[in-house]
Amino acid sequence: MRADRLLSIIMLLQARGRMTTQRLAAELGVSRRTILRDIDALSFAGVPVYAEGGHGGGIALDENYRTTLTGLQDREVRSLFVANHAQVLDEVGLGEAAKSTLLKLLAVLPASQQPSVEHIRQRLLIDSAWWWRDAQPPPFWDQLQQAVYDDRCIQAVYERPNGETIERVLEPYSLIAKSSLWYLLAQHQGELHTYRVARFQHITLLDAHFQRRKDFDLNTYWQTHLQEFKEAVSEYRFTLRLQPDRLSFIRRLVPGRYQVDEVPDAEGWLTVRFDLESMDLAKMLVFGLGQQAAIVEPPELKDAVLSVAREIIDRQQH
Repeated sequence: MRADRLLSIIMLLQARGRMTTQRLAAELGVSRRTILRDIDALSFAGVPVYAEGGHGGGIALDENYRTTLTGLQDREVRSLFVANHAQVLDEVGLGEAAKSTLLKLLAVLPASQQPSVEHIRQRLLIDSAWWWRDAQPPPFWDQLQQAVYDDRCIQAVYERPNGETIERVLEPYSLIAKSSLWYLLAQHQGELHTYRVARFQHITLLDAHFQRRKDFDLNTYWQTHLQEFKEAVSEYRFTLRLQPDRLSFIRRLVPGRYQVDEVPDAEGWLTVRFDLESMDLAKMLVFGLGQQAAIVEPPELKDAVLSVAREIIDRQQH
């Protein structure tokens, strides 16, 4: 509806300041011409919105203008109180601030909308944390946060998925929590890379500061590079034959990281292709499946599993 879009334009300009018509159009999923018409409508309605041309121009609100929460619809109110990111926010020192913010939002909501909050709280909960997670903070957590917040370089020692250890100077841009796992987005020699925080073996906070890219936007970058990131962390590909009743085990253990040939072979077994992070994880999966799985490829995985199995048998016999 147009009324919702007009309110969204006001909120975006109020939150982010000056924005180009192209950026507004992309955010709201409409054409640039539609945005221009909406700006005219807002101006006609008395909203102090204005346009500036030339380089660095765009659409902006008068800095003294502020709208209130009275324009929120019931569904929008519910969305504010549904998510539970308490653990992640606690880890970055924002847990109490988040609770305080929700209390303040609840206090200024119109009385007619307040019952919606408790209604949705008792019927829907989104918990982004994984079932099992280390209660200890990630290693070098304080240094990483300080580096990200202050745009300071770090000297980092990092273990890659294949066990190789590298040392390099990084420019930390952002910290990203994905299903309870923290990642550091950092620039090295002009290119952005993603590092799993748990794999840092040592970090030294340097005195040097760096200049962030002016065109960098975290959410845009993350959404654009999700597929590339998934391929980067799925560095080990292998194929197994397994009994169909083990698929439920696979779904629970490695969701979204396998493909199944729908047609069983002559023995009724399924062929399943996996993309995991390392051979070590592949070996753990094979041992977990036991006699109900057989390695198809690569040959080195079969050799590695046989070698470990012999070592286990030999150890248990002594």
